[in-house]
Amino acid sequence: MNTWSHTTVLLNEAVDALVTDPQGHYVDATFGRGGHARLALSRLGPAGRLTAYDKDPEALAEAARIADARFAIRHQGFAALGEWPAASLAGVLMDLGISSPQIDDPARGFSFRADGPLDMRMDPTRGQSAADWLAEAPERQIAEVIRDYGEERFAGAVAKAIVARRQARGPVATTAELAELVAGAVKTREPGQNPATRTFQAVRIFVNAELEELQQALEASLHVLQPGGRLVVISFHSLEDRIVKQFIARHARALVDRRAPFAEPAPTRLRALGRVRPSAAEVAANPRARSAIMRVAERTEAA
Repeated sequence: MNTWSHTTVLLNEAVDALVTDPQGHYVDATFGRGGHARLALSRLGPAGRLTAYDKDPEALAEAARIADARFAIRHQGFAALGEWPAASLAGVLMDLGISSPQIDDPARGFSFRADGPLDMRMDPTRGQSAADWLAEAPERQIAEVIRDYGEERFAGAVAKAIVARRQARGPVATTAELAELVAGAVKTREPGQNPATRTFQAVRIFVNAELEELQQALEASLHVLQPGGRLVVISFHSLEDRIVKQFIARHARALVDRRAPFAEPAPTRLRALGRVRPSAAEVAANPRARSAIMRVAERTEAA
């Protein structure tokens, strides 16, 4: 197990919003390195329970250090949330994105800051690595992924460069190779941002099916949360936050059947409780917190 450090973002704010019943059963859908989980456990009573999910074997190794009968962890993605019985959970926390140890360890292949194998899988024991996908994906698909998941306006040029390199010298295999290709294809970039930032984000999201899993988990939360149960989601980029924001808004809005305009509107299933950003002090202490947005909603009595 590595020793890369991790600072939990919005630690107290998230647990304050999540834990409303000390005897309830909660889910930490993204254990990471356990910052939120440990604080949540400290807020629970003897009958309280916390179940965590994580794909990363290193996260599971960290979770094994928690000697608490009220705690359990599952080696799964949080799309499996829907397996819980209806209205069985008092709260669900989703801390999206990747943890600092995953970013900082070159062997995981998430970052262009240090050279390493181009992997990017949350669970390196399963699925297709980023290098394997880029070695065989059609240029059109690569461009679509980089454009849609990275919001990269030079996606076509990046995809063309990746395929040209593949045909001339073989596929890209390391993070440095991909970053160099992207730098040559991206003509302009925002001040202070590495040209590879958007492409690396896009490939990581695609390889791990992050947005699809988020959508599945959000829908499942409506089924598994009990009335009054809290949904707490921390996002780190606009694509994730847009999905969460629209999901909460859709289920917090009373819907009127236009075919029966005088009928009572359908009851809302969520109550939006607000949005929280990290404080200036937290961002100063942990710059990786600067893009975080936490949204909180509460399950209503509606079926």
